[in-house]
Amino acid sequence: MTRPYPPRIKIVEVGPRDGLQNEARPIPAAQKIAFIDALSAAGFAEIEATSFVAPGRIPQLADAEEVMAGIHRRPGVVYSALVPNEKGLERALAARIDQANVFTAASETFNQRNIRASIAESIERFRPVVISARAAGLRVRAYVSTAFVCPYEGTIEPAAVTDVVARLLDLGVDEISIGDTIGAAVPSQIEAVLDALDGRLPLGQTALHLHDTRGTALANVLTGLRRGVAIYDTSSGGLGGCPYAPGAAGNLATEDLLYLLDGLGLETGIESSGVRRASDVIEGALGNALPSKVRRAGPAPSGERKETDRE
Repeated sequence: MTRPYPPRIKIVEVGPRDGLQNEARPIPAAQKIAFIDALSAAGFAEIEATSFVAPGRIPQLADAEEVMAGIHRRPGVVYSALVPNEKGLERALAARIDQANVFTAASETFNQRNIRASIAESIERFRPVVISARAAGLRVRAYVSTAFVCPYEGTIEPAAVTDVVARLLDLGVDEISIGDTIGAAVPSQIEAVLDALDGRLPLGQTALHLHDTRGTALANVLTGLRRGVAIYDTSSGGLGGCPYAPGAAGNLATEDLLYLLDGLGLETGIESSGVRRASDVIEGALGNALPSKVRRAGPAPSGERKETDRE
């Protein structure tokens, strides 16, 4: 069912966590802090700052405590972190996160490869995390990875997604991010999953987490917008990938989504120039160019035309 575009879009910046977790080159905590501070200055309402997964699993984010202690917290900004279990939550609470993010998948094989647990086991594993986080006054966000296509199982049936979403809602999570983890989904698959979720997952609790591996992310965003989805996960500069999803490229670049939304006249509260400065910070730390198309192409021509000489 097509709805009018939502007038205001919430962009959740996941670059500091999802964007950096797959980088081979270690990034010093001071540069991560500078990156997050630049994102805060750009006007994001929510930034996923790090992960409290065991350091051996994601070495790139082993400095979570140092990063959270060093950032300049802007009033009104939610600084969230990925939290896998009770031990991770203890660390996260001590680091003063504002929101706990938990994760599972719609693919059994992917979940086993990613966190060595079945879907049911993963949900039971973070059940106490949700209970304790809410008791501490935190919001809880859940990710459902490989909700459209899995690198091991292929196309995922929408019924598998709705089953996982129902279990998460029973736990009492506040928001669910539906993920195209390997960037293989096309608009018809976005439609099919949103159709299946219609009447089950309220739009206000629905987010789309899109990777741009095959260049379909913005087309998928338009599909989501037409269906009334107003929350999208992006990564500054197009950082990202997934260590457990072979071939997955970066997340949808924040700059590329902002360009589209600005062109549609939709509000985000985020300054494109501020995002560019944040991308400058992390690109300098990485030492290689970021893949955002808008970043590489620059802003669109202003439309002003110069008179040319005529014979």
